[in-house]
Amino acid sequence: MSYDDKKSFAKGKQIYLQPIKNTMIRAGVIGYGYWGPNIVRNFNGHSEIEVVKICDKSADRQKVAKGAFPNSEIVSDADEILKDSSIDAVAIVTPVFAHFPLAKKALENGKHVFIEKPFTTTSSEAKELIDLAAKKDLIIMVDHTFLFTGAVRKMKELVDNGTVGDLYYYDSMRVNLGLFQHDVNVLWDLAPHDISIMQYLVPGLKPKSLNATGSSHFGRGIEDVAYLTVQYDNNFIAHFNANWMSPVKIRQTLLAGSNKMLVWDDVEPDYKIKVYDKGIDISDKSEIYNLLIQYRSGDMSSPKVEQLEALKLETAHFVDAINKKVKPINGGEEGLAVVEILEASDLSIKNGGKEVRL
Repeated sequence: MSYDDKKSFAKGKQIYLQPIKNTMIRAGVIGYGYWGPNIVRNFNGHSEIEVVKICDKSADRQKVAKGAFPNSEIVSDADEILKDSSIDAVAIVTPVFAHFPLAKKALENGKHVFIEKPFTTTSSEAKELIDLAAKKDLIIMVDHTFLFTGAVRKMKELVDNGTVGDLYYYDSMRVNLGLFQHDVNVLWDLAPHDISIMQYLVPGLKPKSLNATGSSHFGRGIEDVAYLTVQYDNNFIAHFNANWMSPVKIRQTLLAGSNKMLVWDDVEPDYKIKVYDKGIDISDKSEIYNLLIQYRSGDMSSPKVEQLEALKLETAHFVDAINKKVKPINGGEEGLAVVEILEASDLSIKNGGKEVRL
């Protein structure tokens, strides 16, 4: 519970703090397809936010929404949410091509924005939205849900407390059979998860350049298999494997440091994170030809990971950002950084994997 120190008063030796009543946030959700119901459920599950309107163009989805959330008004025109002066915040859960115009209109009408990943289709669009939000003192939160999973939060803890040591590389594989998207390639669909995770784990490192390659196998001109490598400061390197054509579903990440190496397997039901006391020790750096390299192989441990719904925690973070002015860990700037990498990856793919400076 939050308190206002100015309203506290003393009685004898005890100090009593008078609680502030947090403002109830009235929200609208645009898009009630695959992910929209989860947004509505979690927003309504929080004591300080209420979904008063849900918008979807499909009559079938409107019917489903009405059955699931009878207390919310169901509409077919997004303007009924965007121009409603009683609504404080808008969740945009639509294909990425609609993100910018909807978010811009929401901000222009004084509404905080919770927006599905990727943030926008171009970095210039993202910058315009960030500037607009700053001018109007509004919050933008990009739905990088994985940042709120117990596994990623545990990895962040192990990086921040020095357990991993100096970071060497980040290597992720996110592959499965489908779902093929019609408006973005496989990197724009799958890689935002892992790019946002990596940036959260190593926020001080800046990308210098990248190379990307990809192939489209069905004549659509949209890559369904792609590989992205990003070079960072301090010789840190990140690699992302995204694939819609894998016979198996793999969600695996390796993060290596000078002290420990982490493996995160999101498909693994029990031991999602494994910490390996394995690495390489160099005994003599005086001459490059006389390096004494020793391989270290110790124990493996699996720390406990909290089993809380990530979207529930993310919703609470969104509410705190609005009501308590907490800076989001997945705000507009973080969303822009992901879009800049994806934008550059398109350029590299079109030029046969040529290096693109960032």
